[in-house]
Amino acid sequence: MAEPAREQTPTDLLARVAAGDRAAAEDLLPMIWGELHRIAERHLRRERAGHSLPPSELVDQAYLTLIDQKGADWQSRSHFFRMASQVIRRILVDHARHRNRQKRGGGHTRVPLPEDLPVRSDGQLDILALDEALERLRLLDDDLSTIVVLRFFGGLAEREAAEALSISRRTASERWRLARAWLRRELSDASA
Repeated sequence: MAEPAREQTPTDLLARVAAGDRAAAEDLLPMIWGELHRIAERHLRRERAGHSLPPSELVDQAYLTLIDQKGADWQSRSHFFRMASQVIRRILVDHARHRNRQKRGGGHTRVPLPEDLPVRSDGQLDILALDEALERLRLLDDDLSTIVVLRFFGGLAEREAAEALSISRRTASERWRLARAWLRRELSDASA
């Protein structure tokens, strides 16, 4: 007697999407929409008030970018969401750059930061300066850069970030501490 068909998991569908199965991409979206929307909302909470990109549009852009990657090797659901957070961050940075170009070099986009990341005296940080600092950190130590993206931009708790990276919670905590210290120094030097 044949076994009943097993229900497809997001990880199964991600593998099919990576293999070029467009129908799997349509099946996948409803399963992950809520989590992508939460990630987008966390990113947007750190943006200026009245941001012109609504969370749904941000999710749409990120999802299309992710599923259009040729040969993507989605190792797990958490790997996909880690990449989704990075794509959302990149979309917001590109949007800020475009907005600043439209203003012909006007003011930079300011984003509020949590207390445990480097903050200027006004409690704000230029998102473009943060992006540039994260790129320099990535070149020095990709692991430290990744923990910042997961914790700050992705909104993951320490335990969740450790799981996403397949490292111990202690290692995640140490990387987070080092990355914050490095960013604090870099961003305070840049603003001086």
